[in-house]
Amino acid sequence: MATELSSFAELKKAPVAADAAAPAREKEVDAQGRAYATGRRKNAVARVWVKPGTGKITVNGRDQTIYFARPTQRMMIQQPFDVSQRNGQYDVVATVSGGGLSGQAGAVRHGIAQALAKFEPALRGAVKSSGFLTRDSRVVERKKYGRAGARRRFQFSKR
Repeated sequence: MATELSSFAELKKAPVAADAAAPAREKEVDAQGRAYATGRRKNAVARVWVKPGTGKITVNGRDQTIYFARPTQRMMIQQPFDVSQRNGQYDVVATVSGGGLSGQAGAVRHGIAQALAKFEPALRGAVKSSGFLTRDSRVVERKKYGRAGARRRFQFSKR
């Protein structure tokens, strides 16, 4: 019995092998050296390619300042770079479809964060802790029959 306890104590003190942990993620790039990811928000879907460059962001063939006129939307797109401290180091090419501008900005941000994590796997923790890798699943609730909207009733008439 005493030998069993001593061997258990030795096992407990033994260092855990690093191989037992989850394998480190590998860099995922295409033949042109770009990382690709898909971002989604509301009904918008963004296809995003990230490659090393000067920080130029192109959305649907236009510059980000033209496509996203509101500063809040441009700030939203920059957030993954701010968190990872990679401002001005990557060029982004994105094609977005569906939804409105707010949803499209969220989709591009999600795609940039995913692509950045694929290009530089070491950044995944910082981007993930900020919540940019998680798809925001909130969408508009559908209108039901017999209702004025999703939940609103028609006005009640007493007479």
